[in-house]
Amino acid sequence: MKKKGNLALLWRTGRLSARLALMASDKTSPTDVSARYFAINGAQIEAKRPRGGLYLVATPIGNLGDITLRALEVLAGADVIACEDTRVTRRLTERYGIATPLTPYHEHNAAEARPRLLKRLSNCEAVALVSDAGTPLISDPGFKLVRAAREAGYAVNALPGPSALLAALSVAGLPTDRFFFEGFLPPKQAARQKRIAALVAIPATLVLYESGTRLAATLADLATGLGPRAAAICRELTKLHEEVRRDDLVSLARAYADGGETRGEIVIVVAPPAEQETQADDVDAMLRQALARVSVKDAVGEVALATGRSRREVYQRALELSRDDSDGTP
Repeated sequence: MKKKGNLALLWRTGRLSARLALMASDKTSPTDVSARYFAINGAQIEAKRPRGGLYLVATPIGNLGDITLRALEVLAGADVIACEDTRVTRRLTERYGIATPLTPYHEHNAAEARPRLLKRLSNCEAVALVSDAGTPLISDPGFKLVRAAREAGYAVNALPGPSALLAALSVAGLPTDRFFFEGFLPPKQAARQKRIAALVAIPATLVLYESGTRLAATLADLATGLGPRAAAICRELTKLHEEVRRDDLVSLARAYADGGETRGEIVIVVAPPAEQETQADDVDAMLRQALARVSVKDAVGEVALATGRSRREVYQRALELSRDDSDGTP
């Protein structure tokens, strides 16, 4: 088989299709039984084995055509692919003719599986880590593996690509200059409402993930806690039934309470609060509430993030409040 050229260059210059056709027409059997391959449009392409290390590979969030050439090459050339659900990842590998072994790595088996993956890394193997969809470690259990690999001195490499977070943010039509990724809110209402209260003053667009079964309840709590902010419900992004529904939170909560479509993967994007200067009394109240729950350091971080004020300014005010409280000053 002819050795592949620079796929990225061929892609940019529009010569990839011709090269793939040429490679597909070459019927010579590979002489190296250890060679790895992936296939595009029926053309089999040899993948070089990556250097030993951990590779964080972003995979499509819905449309399997969104995979990158580099991701295909690493997935095909790696010694093993660690994935949340082997059944989900196998659909991707079968689509592109990738024969790399799959091994499960998820929150329920991570403590047992992590040492085995680290052992592979110690043997200079190339380990690819993927999530079921999107970029690994975004609402995904892989961070402990990355941390352990770095602490052990192994190379960790990122292969960027699809992300539901960024895809939703890009189509929502809401400010993107500053955003805060919350992930999934707590499933129980009391905890969810408490967490939403902590998000109220964050001066950024909010991005959340949610399941279809909890969407209506979450929107009701968001409407109560955040008011009629502009928002977008992004469902099944990149898939056949992709839907982006825009309105204010109150209207969206009402619509989904009445039976809006909730099947599929869902991202909620919420506009930031209206710009207004946080008054000193507001800062004091927020600090007192935070200091009653957490340490001074954590309280300062929360309030600085929520108000946009500098940590130094908030820290000085926290010290003053602490002195006043110890002196009995109202």
